[in-house]
Amino acid sequence: MSLKKLHALCAGILAFALTPAAPGAPARAPTPQDFASLPKSQRAMIEDLERRTFDWFWDSADPKNGLVPDHYPGESFSSIAAVGFGLTAYGIGAERGYVTRAQAAERTLATLRFFRDAPQNGSEDDATGFHGFYYHFLDMKTGRRFGRFVELSSVDTTLLLGGVLFAQSYYDRDTPQEREIRRLADELYRAADWTWMQARPPLISMGWTPGGQFIRDDWRGYCEGMLVYVLALGSPTHPVAPEAWKAWSATNDKTWGTFYGETFLTFAPLFGHQYSQAWIDFRGIRDDWARAHGIDFFENSRRATYSQRNYAIANPGKWTGYGANVWGLTASNGPGGIVVKGPQGEREFKGYSARGAGLDYVEDDGTIAPTAAGGSIAFAPEIVVPALMEMKRRYGRDIYNRYGFVDAFNPSFHTRTDLRTGKLVPMGWADTVQLGIDQGPILLMIENWRSGLVWKVMGKNPYIREGLRRAGFAGGWLDEAAPAP
Repeated sequence: MSLKKLHALCAGILAFALTPAAPGAPARAPTPQDFASLPKSQRAMIEDLERRTFDWFWDSADPKNGLVPDHYPGESFSSIAAVGFGLTAYGIGAERGYVTRAQAAERTLATLRFFRDAPQNGSEDDATGFHGFYYHFLDMKTGRRFGRFVELSSVDTTLLLGGVLFAQSYYDRDTPQEREIRRLADELYRAADWTWMQARPPLISMGWTPGGQFIRDDWRGYCEGMLVYVLALGSPTHPVAPEAWKAWSATNDKTWGTFYGETFLTFAPLFGHQYSQAWIDFRGIRDDWARAHGIDFFENSRRATYSQRNYAIANPGKWTGYGANVWGLTASNGPGGIVVKGPQGEREFKGYSARGAGLDYVEDDGTIAPTAAGGSIAFAPEIVVPALMEMKRRYGRDIYNRYGFVDAFNPSFHTRTDLRTGKLVPMGWADTVQLGIDQGPILLMIENWRSGLVWKVMGKNPYIREGLRRAGFAGGWLDEAAPAP
């Protein structure tokens, strides 16, 4: 059989095995058989990617305090959001046999003890957090606020607490170590004063600084703020009122519409679809808005994933490499703030930026972030697996290493100049680091697709269930009795 025919056969097998649900139909639960039905080469690649991405968290974290760097390899401050992904990664690693359960619990305990003991006060320089929230970036060694430009972040604290609550429900054995994990996780979640963060009720502020006080922007409209409100609503100590969810979602209809062949609620960068759903299974559960539109948020994100692929196929910006299996716009590193003149006129290549394509905006400079596809694998594996395979096949020498895919690459950038990050390679520009907040969705969503692990664990958590119910969600697994702790 020719190589061309073999590729066609494998593609046909994959398409048959991973046929998506019809638009509007409930997405069926992924099963181990979905993964088992992949051609051997594709199973091996996904297994390899999951292990390498886990290793990034295990190797990069400080084992003494549990802090995970924002980016690695190299010197970096810690990102508390990356810590949340790391706490979840350790449970995945234990289940997959990458580390023992005892090793995962030990690393988790070190992390939770650090945050329990870290100073909480209103000072500029001698605090890790305040009112149960934490600064976005922390010094990797001291654990204090990394600099005065760093805000006390409601969303990054939320992503940290996603990992904390995962740990609370995952470590369910009656041992001294696991009992302490559950106790500390409960203590940390209860400490978050969500009502204090409501500078303009019923909405929740994006953050606070000692010098500037509350950030003037609130979480409003469909975005990663979904998880902020679920956790704030589920709090047993400082809950916000259900009106907060209604206020957050009041603008949804402004970004509901059709974009590149798919009708869905838009958030241009794919991370906005991935972050909340990495921890919460939204299949079959709906709030008032979703019921009125005949959709759930999982199906919405499946359509968003297809829309991004359709955009890449159309390639309105005429960027190099874009196509059916090379796509993915989300927040990521880039070549830098550089304007280049070429056949297409002047083009600006940005550094770190929230790239995306949707009804809300389009920001595209030819930079592809593998996490955009990889973190969407649970939504649409039938188009994500071929994309990951093709990006590795085509560019793997420059973009795939010990820790999986580098954060981003750009085949359209060839200008020799000083770069803030990454390097020029024959293909174009390739990053040399991975980011924790981009590695996290890849790892968690691969595991959710393969086994549903994170979703199942979080579905047992009483605070998650309460937050969803108070937001108005019902149906599916949420109407079933909670599994015994």
